[in-house]
Amino acid sequence: MNENILNHYLNFSVFTNPGCYENFLKSLPDDVKQLGNLISHQIIHRVTLRDLNTNANKNLIYGDMEKFPWHRLRCEDDILPNSVSMIAELLRLDDKGFHKDRKVEDKIVVTCRYVAILMATILKSKNIPCRVRSGFAPYFSDGSWDHWINQYWDQNQKKWINFDADGFFEDFLDFDQYNIPEEKFDWSANTWLGIRQGKLNADNFINAGGYKGLLPVLWAVFYDFHSLMNNEILYLQAPYYIGNKFDKFTEKDFEEIDELANLMLEVDKNFDKLVDIWNTNKKFRILNSPLIGDDDHIIWK
Repeated sequence: MNENILNHYLNFSVFTNPGCYENFLKSLPDDVKQLGNLISHQIIHRVTLRDLNTNANKNLIYGDMEKFPWHRLRCEDDILPNSVSMIAELLRLDDKGFHKDRKVEDKIVVTCRYVAILMATILKSKNIPCRVRSGFAPYFSDGSWDHWINQYWDQNQKKWINFDADGFFEDFLDFDQYNIPEEKFDWSANTWLGIRQGKLNADNFINAGGYKGLLPVLWAVFYDFHSLMNNEILYLQAPYYIGNKFDKFTEKDFEEIDELANLMLEVDKNFDKLVDIWNTNKKFRILNSPLIGDDDHIIWK
């Protein structure tokens, strides 16, 4: 593996920067499975909170959801957008650190993207190259749902290991969630190209907002591309030129994304080409979001 690539995935982003907590993170378990299980005791997924003590939490593995304070936000994604804010809030709620006996009322409620950036922050702090990936998980329920996972570089095996630390999934999976086979995750680039080539049914791919088809897959392609470039953008951020104009896309627009997706099929092999796109293709990089409205700087129109 090219050392420049590994060094790239050791760098912190605005989202994975641990701030003053880097030394604290170094004290956490080195084993990725132990670390993931520990993090799963610090967080509650918003779906778990919504379902209370049923479904995935029927054995109270995440704690008694009835004890979660009524006045707290039912999802804290909006106020904890990066790792340093999540760590700070967890330590504010319980200054004993990260431990398996954390009370429900002292946990934070975040979704998969947030768990993935937190895991990346911890592993990078331990000098382990790690990257965040966005795609679709076919292992939760019917259909394949938008999901974010991680890859870390295993120095002994000389390969990237795929893992999902978003919860305790081992009871219903037929594979190790901390060593996910490539074919068990629907990678965004593969999914985009599969739909475009008529090999996959677009309606099988769904995001948490209920959107199905090529549009949420397009979002996932850009989430993944930005994450590969160490810019793990928020759910509501997307390239400005997409906006609400997806229905006006020309075949040229689609082919341009096809080219990006084809390079993303083999990230490490095509890393330099992806970096060149990152540095030169302004419309893939300039973002829109609910709080961004000033487009005076956009010169690619």
